Amino acid sequence: MLETIRLLFDFGLLVLIWIVQLVIYPSFSEYKREDLMRWHKKYINRIAIVVMPLMIGQLSLVIVQVFRDLTSLNIISLVLVMMMWGSTFLQFVPIHNDISFGIVDRNLLHKLTNKNWLRTILWTVIFIISFFQYSS
Repeated sequence: MLETIRLLFDFGLLVLIWIVQLVIYPSFSEYKREDLMRWHKKYINRIAIVVMPLMIGQLSLVIVQVFRDLTSLNIISLVLVMMMWGSTFLQFVPIHNDISFGIVDRNLLHKLTNKNWLRTILWTVIFIISFFQYSS
């Protein structure tokens, strides 16, 4: 049962990160600076309502799995999820703060999209591990 719930959380984050990577972040460069600032403040509040419960749920489930069954895959999952938290709050929150405060240019938006490829790949790997554990 725990594996099923975790798979659902991991799948939710997988879909979300690919939408962010392929649709949302590239769309930022289509806005004029003032319009982006106005939209971005709304975006941050709205996306947090979706992202934070998924991230908290994922982290909680992985921690429970590690304590219930100390396997290499569970430890790898925990390390990858912790990397996602670190990357999100140490790299991406500051970039989003800059955008919200108008400290934005094409280079920053390009950096946002390029840096996000690592999170996209890692959340994909997390889902693959979860799917493998669920299937076995």
